[in-house]
Amino acid sequence: MTQTTTLFQRLGGTAGVTAIASDVVDAHLVNPLIKQRFLESDPAALKDLVRDFVSAGTGGQAQYGGRDMRAAHLGLNINERELVAAIDDILGVLDRHGVDSGSRAEMLAILYSFQDEELFL
Repeated sequence: MTQTTTLFQRLGGTAGVTAIASDVVDAHLVNPLIKQRFLESDPAALKDLVRDFVSAGTGGQAQYGGRDMRAAHLGLNINERELVAAIDDILGVLDRHGVDSGSRAEMLAILYSFQDEELFL
C-alpha cells in the first residue's frame, strides 16, 4: 500500500468497513465486561452507526449522523477496564479481517484519542 491510501481503503472500503463494524458490534454484545452497556440497543442500528462513524473518520464517503463521542457517552461512567475491553474487541476483529499492522496501529491511535474526549464522566 502506498502512503496515499486512506485508512478507509486499507480497511477494505465500504464492504470491509461494513463487515468490520458488524463484527465489532457482535463482539461487544458478547463481551462480559461491556455487553451490559448494549442491552437496550438496536444491534442493526448500532452497526449502521459504527459503520458510518468508522467510514467518516477514516476517509470514506459516509456521513455520520450520530452524536459526537462525548455526547454519546456522557454520564455513562465508562471506566478504563471497559475502554480496554472495547478496544480489545476492535483489535481482535481487525486481526480476523487480516488488517495490516500499520492500519491496526493507526486505528489504535484513533481509539485511544477518545480518552481526551472525557468519556469517563
